[in-house]
Amino acid sequence: MQRRQGRVNAGLLLLLYQISQVGLQNIPSVTLAVLVLNIFLFLNPVRPLHEVCISVNEGFYRQNWQRLLLSPVHHADDWHLYYNMISMLWKGIMLERKLKSVWFAYIIAVFSVLIGVVYMALEFMLVKILNDPSYEMNCAVGFSGVLFALKVLNNHYNPGRVSSVLGLQISSKYACWVELVAIHLISPGTSFAGHLAGILVGLMYTMGPLKKIMKVCAGAVTSFTDPDRPRDYYSGYSDYYYRYPEYQYTTPRNYYDYTGGLTEEEQLERAVLNSLNERDFGGATYNNERRPYGFWFPPEQNSEEEVRRQRLRRFDRR
Repeated sequence: MQRRQGRVNAGLLLLLYQISQVGLQNIPSVTLAVLVLNIFLFLNPVRPLHEVCISVNEGFYRQNWQRLLLSPVHHADDWHLYYNMISMLWKGIMLERKLKSVWFAYIIAVFSVLIGVVYMALEFMLVKILNDPSYEMNCAVGFSGVLFALKVLNNHYNPGRVSSVLGLQISSKYACWVELVAIHLISPGTSFAGHLAGILVGLMYTMGPLKKIMKVCAGAVTSFTDPDRPRDYYSGYSDYYYRYPEYQYTTPRNYYDYTGGLTEEEQLERAVLNSLNERDFGGATYNNERRPYGFWFPPEQNSEEEVRRQRLRRFDRR
């Protein structure tokens, strides 16, 4: 194992062990890429930390905008890396499967830059409100701001859960705010404004206009689909329609209209329940037999003349 700052990185070793326990095959691609990128830059930093951290002085006044990209993926030490990447591991597994990899990667990229901008805005406000120029020099580094934003998203897509914060059972809706205060009290050296910036960006996505703006910006790219709305069932066949204009096609309806907004699991559950209700309560019986599952056609009703002929044939055979 490589050494950093002349010592063995115990936090990094523990992180690699935790990843191996989960299994690389069980980690979605974008989440795994974020983990690998942060570990690689921890072992091989692009620049020293004081040259990649973001602050009002460096980012705004000196216009070192590259720090918006570099600061989230660099960490102060191995334990800083460990706690952030363990959090990223579990949040990424849940959110990437929900939002799909392309959109999740888009979110990570936008959040990483936007949180740095919001962080500088918060620090600039503190300078004006408290009349303390020292806030312009506060320089933040690390992925924790993005993680707070992802926590807001995770709570939004999985409502009604309860989180444990310092042994207290807190509704997931408010857990990020409690953690914001708790972390600052336990570790005063952490960036309160950086974590708050992450929460604000997450709320801008779930409750504000950020999600709509991101969709508009990505509208020209066909692979960027709305994660909350199923894709058009016929979208992959548009070329086929235009290739054969002589054949009359009706305008295809959107698949969303047929499903009523239900997911595949909800549609399956609804179909099973309807089938059971139809069989047990609404199904007619013939010869004391229940209707079978699947397609079913009632027996044909013979005419009176056909019934009379069948009776005569049975009488003749006797």
